[in-house]
Parts: sequence; structure tokens; C-alpha cells
Amino acid sequence: MVLIAATVCTKSGKALVSRQFVEMTKARIEGLLAAFPKLMTGGRQHTFVETESVRYVYQPLDKLYMLLITTKASNILEDLETLRLFSRVVPEYCTQLTETEVLNQAFNLLFAFDEIVALGYRESVNLAQVRSFVEMDSHEEKIYQAVRQTQEREAANRMRERAKELQRERLEAAKRGQTPRSNVSFGSGFGSSSIPPSAASEPMIEKIPTTPARETRPTSRSAMKLGSRGTDADSFVSRLAKEGDVAAISPQIAAATKDIAPIAADHKDVHLRFEERLSLTAGRDGDIQNFELSGLLTLRITNEQYGRIHVHIDNKDTRPLQLQTHPNVDKEAFRSSGVIGLKQVQRPFPMNSDVGVLKWRLTSSNDDKLAPLSVNCWPSEGTGGGCDVNIEFELEQEHLTLTDVNINIPLPSGNTSLVVHQWEGSYTQKGRTLVWSIPVVNKQQKTGSLEFTVTPAIPNDFFPITVTWTSDTSLAQLAAVKVTQADDGSPVDFSQDISFRPDKYEIV
Repeated sequence: MVLIAATVCTKSGKALVSRQFVEMTKARIEGLLAAFPKLMTGGRQHTFVETESVRYVYQPLDKLYMLLITTKASNILEDLETLRLFSRVVPEYCTQLTETEVLNQAFNLLFAFDEIVALGYRESVNLAQVRSFVEMDSHEEKIYQAVRQTQEREAANRMRERAKELQRERLEAAKRGQTPRSNVSFGSGFGSSSIPPSAASEPMIEKIPTTPARETRPTSRSAMKLGSRGTDADSFVSRLAKEGDVAAISPQIAAATKDIAPIAADHKDVHLRFEERLSLTAGRDGDIQNFELSGLLTLRITNEQYGRIHVHIDNKDTRPLQLQTHPNVDKEAFRSSGVIGLKQVQRPFPMNSDVGVLKWRLTSSNDDKLAPLSVNCWPSEGTGGGCDVNIEFELEQEHLTLTDVNINIPLPSGNTSLVVHQWEGSYTQKGRTLVWSIPVVNKQQKTGSLEFTVTPAIPNDFFPITVTWTSDTSLAQLAAVKVTQADDGSPVDFSQDISFRPDKYEIV
């Protein structure tokens, strides 16, 4: 087949979206579209009409037409098959088949049309592939974004540590009555200044001249106020940017470096982080097809006097957790008493870096009791070709507290109507997905239900269901009881945080 153009038009022939696949002038395509309504006659059973030069193949879409213009030599069967695919693509992106909605989704429709036809010939694609191509979901892009975010966090940490180091040098120099090294010179764009010891504690404004950086920035003047940790940190970052040492400061880095004092207050000199990720696939009957929990305990020490410590871990989990310590950790001490310490007693832990000291893993494919949250979906066919859907959830592990729980239910493609009868929490429709949101799920609020009706639909349209959440409680019941000095066993004050979320949680 040779497809000349694909058009969504009104019954009067007004083109809303039109894509030409061969070389053609604007006047030519407008003339072909203007002739189409005149060729329509009543009482015809087929959905095509021919002229001396072209063939029109069309299908009604409520008050619109999906129209294909082809050559007369094209295969009519292939034309009709292509028309059916186009007619399914339009409702996929337009929730309502109206002129306004088609115009709003014009670019998405054009992108989808280009995936179906190339240079006038039909591509071997289906609706799912067209949807995937238009979304342009790239695994390489996800990896790039993850690496970029990691680099930004590392850059923020380095700048934060450097700012604190400069602050310590300034305070030490003020105590000794000397001029702080950081105030004498700071890059090629700044002059030198000296501060007498008597004025070290008084606020002082230093004018900083603007210096052209590698990127165009609005001309401004900034000031540095001595005696304030937050102000010193901001001045440090802004100076780096103006000197060209930092080409571009992202919002993540700016947010991370803006509030240094609160971060230091939240994290003590010894900080522990429990991080868990869950991948689960369950069947519609509640059977678990795949379950994999992976966890990591990281240790961060910012004070050298706590370099040689012992972390005491309490394992209350009765399930077969696979525990693995870092090669430099004393495995026998951990097996016997749950103590994480280095094999070489005189050797300290690394400073100012996140060190993974313990990993754990739990896998299963047939234990239905492992799931932290069970989701049951009961779609039943109703009258008028619709489906009545009942969905309920229940917290299976009562020691957990899940926040920002989102249950994503796919909806059928096409021009469908959705009526929600009963719900807990809140819900919203995002494209072809119904998002059911519950703020908190815990022991006191462990169940909930949602009831809605979709017309037209079949039961298979509502799968797979995906679930996301965040939590500051751990699925594996591992906890840090205390931290002590390795030499004398004296207690060490520490802080900790827990992160538990699913990488994949779906009901198929």
C-alpha cells in the first residue's frame, strides 16, 4: 500500500490533525480533504469511496472521522487493517473524542502516526509498541539520570565538607588571633583582606566583585557575612560558581548546600542508614510468583575519635535472611553476638564516607505470608458491556508503617466512562491509569477498599496493577541497638534513618 495522508477531521471536512507521508503541497491536501464530504452518500454499507486518482478509507469516531487517503493501487484489505490501528490510537491519547481534545493532543497523535507509517508504507507494529515508542522510555536514560544524581549528591557533599572545613579554620584562627587563611585570598577574582583579632567576632560585609563565568548569568553583587555558618557556606558555593569552578549548580545541589546546620543537627558524628528494596510479582489470586528483598546497612563517621567503634545489631526476624558482612568486618563476632566491628582492631573506619558494612537478602516464590501489603482486585462483568471493579488492600506485616501509598490501576483504551462509587483516601485519573492514593497504612489503618465501574471494559483491562510507597520502617526486623567504643565499650551517641520502598510491586 501507498498511504498518502492520515487525517482526523470533522464530518464537514475540517482537518484537525493531518499527517502527509509523501511529498505534497498544502493546497493539494486541502483540496483532497475538501472533496471528501461531497463524496459521502447515504445508505452506503462500506467505509471507503474512490475518485479517479485516490481512495478515501474512513471510520466514524463519534462526531469525527479517522480518514486515510491512499492510492487506488493500494490493497484495500491492508488499508482497512491500517485504519483499524489508527482508530485505536486516537482514543488512546484523547480521553474524549472532541475537537478540543484532538487539538490538545495533536503532537502525540502525530508522533503515533509516524510510528505506524513510514514513507507511505505500513510498519509492522501494534498498539502496545506504538505506545512504548511514543513514551520513549529509555533504559540508558534512566542509568544516565541515576549516575547524574549520584554525582550531584557527591558534589554537594564535597562542597558541604569544604565549607565546614573553612568554617573550622576561621574559628581556630580567630582563637589564636591570626588572620584566617580563607580570608587572605580566594581565587583569582578576589583581593586580599585582613581582619584584626578584635573584630573577628563582629559582623563584617565584604564586597565581592562579579567575575564572568563560563555561563551567562545576570550581573549581581553578593556579600559575605562573617560569624554565620549558613552565610559562609552560601558564600563559598557562590564564589566557586562565579570563579568558574562550578559550571552549573543544579537545584538539588543548591538545596543540599543551603541548609548545612540543620543537616549536621539531624546526623550525629556516627550515622547509620538502613536501606531496603523490594521486588514482588503476585498473581490475581494472591499467590506470590516472585519475591526478592535486598537490604544494605551503611555507616558514616564524621569524627575521628569515633573511628574505632562496634555497632550492635539485633535480628528479630525469624525468616531465613541471608546476611553478609563486609570482608573487613569480623564475621565471627557478628555471628556470635551481632556486633559489627573491623577484623583489625587498631584500624579505624573510613571518615566522611558512606561505608556498606552489612547486606541482607530474602527470596521466595511460594510463601504468601512474605508480602508486606496484599492487594485483591475483583472485576466482574456488568450490564451494558461494562465492568464493576472492587479493590481492597490489607497490611500483612503489622510492624510496618507505609506512607504515600499509590495503587495504580490501568484502564481500558478507547472512549470509556469511569464512575467511582466508594473509596478511602483519594483517587485521580492520569491518562489511562486510575491512581488510588492512601496517605498512611499502619496497624491502626491496615485495610481499605475502592469500588468503581468502567464502561465498556473486560476484566483483563485492569491488570497489571502496580503499587508504590515510602516507609521509614524496615521489612526485615533488623535494628541497631547501640554503638560502643571498641577500646572500653563506652556508649557512643548515634543517629539512624530507614528507607524501605519497592522497585517493582505488581499484581499480574
